[in-house]
Amino acid sequence: MTHTTELTDSQRKLIRLRDDLELYSRHALKVLDKGGRLVPFIFNRAQRHIHAQLEEQLKIHGLVRALALKGRQQGCSTYVGARFYHKTSMRPGRRSFIVAHEEKATTNLFNMVKRYQDHNPLAPSIKASNAQELIFGKLDSGYKLATAGSKDVGRSNTAQLLHGSEFGFWANAQMHLAGIGNTIPSGTEGVDTEIILESTGNGLGNAFHLMWQDAEAGKGEYMAIFVPWYWQDEYRTPPRENFELSIEDLAYQLAYGLDLAQMQWRQNKIIEYGEGFAWLFDQEYPATASLAFKTSTQNPLINPSSVMRAVNSDYLDLESPLIIGCDPAGDGQGTSDRTSLAFRCGRTCFRIEYHDKLSTMQIAGKLAGYWMDGIVCNGRTLYPDAMFVDKGGLGAGIVDRLLELNIPVIGVSFAQQASKPDLYLNKRAEIWWTMCDWFGDYPNRCPNDAALISDCCAPQPVENSRNVRQLESKDQMKKRQIRSPDGGDALALTFSAPVAPRSANPGRSTQAVATTSAGY
Repeated sequence: MTHTTELTDSQRKLIRLRDDLELYSRHALKVLDKGGRLVPFIFNRAQRHIHAQLEEQLKIHGLVRALALKGRQQGCSTYVGARFYHKTSMRPGRRSFIVAHEEKATTNLFNMVKRYQDHNPLAPSIKASNAQELIFGKLDSGYKLATAGSKDVGRSNTAQLLHGSEFGFWANAQMHLAGIGNTIPSGTEGVDTEIILESTGNGLGNAFHLMWQDAEAGKGEYMAIFVPWYWQDEYRTPPRENFELSIEDLAYQLAYGLDLAQMQWRQNKIIEYGEGFAWLFDQEYPATASLAFKTSTQNPLINPSSVMRAVNSDYLDLESPLIIGCDPAGDGQGTSDRTSLAFRCGRTCFRIEYHDKLSTMQIAGKLAGYWMDGIVCNGRTLYPDAMFVDKGGLGAGIVDRLLELNIPVIGVSFAQQASKPDLYLNKRAEIWWTMCDWFGDYPNRCPNDAALISDCCAPQPVENSRNVRQLESKDQMKKRQIRSPDGGDALALTFSAPVAPRSANPGRSTQAVATTSAGY
C-alpha cells in the first residue's frame, strides 16, 4: 500500500516563508523606522532592486559575490541583515559573519539582527547570546561579528554568509579580504555561500573603489549593484516659494528626471555641508557610480549628468551613418583592459560590446562580419558606413587584416596630430572633446551600461605649455587608480571624422568616405 503525506496549511505557509524573503520580512521581521517606531519590514525600491540582483546571481552561479554601492540610509544593511537572518534562522548549519568598519557600526548591525530574533514569531531557540555571537542550538546555525580594525579578521572563523558593511572605510581591507578568503569557502565548495560588501563611496584608490571598477567592467566573480539616492521616497522636501534652480541644477534635474521636491531636498543637503563642500553630496548621495567616487579635486571632462541624460533618453536616430569604434585590448591576452566596440548612428549610440582575450584574427573577424552582414537594432538591419580602429599595439594587425579583406577600415592613432592642431594636442584629445560636445548637445542617447557611463566620466583635462586642449593619459589615470576607459575610447573613436553614408557616394557602395561636409 502506498502512503501519501498531505501538507497542512501551516506547513505550506511555512515553506512559502522559507522560500520568499520579501514575504517573510513583511510578516516575521520588525525594524525601527526613522521615527523610532517598531514596524514590519516592508522592502523599499532600493531593497527590492538589490534582492532581485542577488537572486539572479544566485540562480545563475549558485553563490553570491556582490558589491553594493549606495547613498546614506537607503536600507542596504537592513536588507542584508534580513537576508542572512532568514537563511541562518530557517536552515540548519548556516553561519553568518558580520564585519563593519568600526565597533559601533558592528554593534548596531548585530542589534538589528537581535531585534529580528526578539520580535519574530518563528524565531528558533537560542543556545547562546552575547555581545559577540548569537547561536541557534537546534539548527546549529548562528552569528559571529568582528570589526575591521585588526589585520587578522576572519582567519579563525568558518562561515557561509558574510556581510561586510561600509567596506570603503575598512582599514587594512586587503588583509581582511585575504582572511575572509579562508572563512568563506570558494571554488566548488563555495556553492550557496554569499559575500555581500556594501558601502558608500570613500574616494579613489581604496579596495572598494578598485574592486568596484573590476566588478563594473565584468571582471572577476563580484557583481556591481548601484542604488541612486533619488529612489528613496523620503528624500524630498516641499519647495520654497522662492526656490530657483541654477543652470547646473536644471541639467542635473533633467538628467535624472527629478521633481522640485527632490531638488529642494538636495539643495538643503548641499547647504548643510557648507561652502566648498558641495562635492560631498555626490559622494554621500550619488546619482551615478561615477559621482560616488568623486572627490573635491576631480574635474571630469564630461559631466556625469550629461551622460545620464543621454542614458535616460528615449531618443532614437537610426537614419544617420552607422559608425563602429573599436578600442582593442593592449595585447589581446591577459591585459587589464578589454576590446570594446561602440555602435553609433548620429545622436544615438545604441550598443556597446566588450570582449576579453580575443586575438587579432578574432577581432578582425567580428568587425568583418558586422561590415558584411550588418547589425540588428530595433528590428532593422543596419550596415556600417565606417569603422575606426585604434591602430596602436594590437590594433595595427586588425587594421591590416581588414584591409586585406578589402574592408575599408580607418586606423586611428591616439597620438597622431589632430585635424585642428591649434586647438588639440593630439587626436585623442580631439575626439574626446568632440564626444564631450556630443553629450552636451541634447537630445542624444547611449546605453545604460555601468562601465560605459564610468568610462565616459573618468578622464580629466590637463594643462600644458602649448595652451591647447589635452586629455590625461592612461598612465596618469592609472596613478589615480582609475582603470583604462576602453568603452569611452571606443565611443570616442566614432568621432574620428565625419562620415557620409555608403549609398550617398555613387560608385563607392563598398567604401566608407570620411568627408568634411557630412556630420558626425
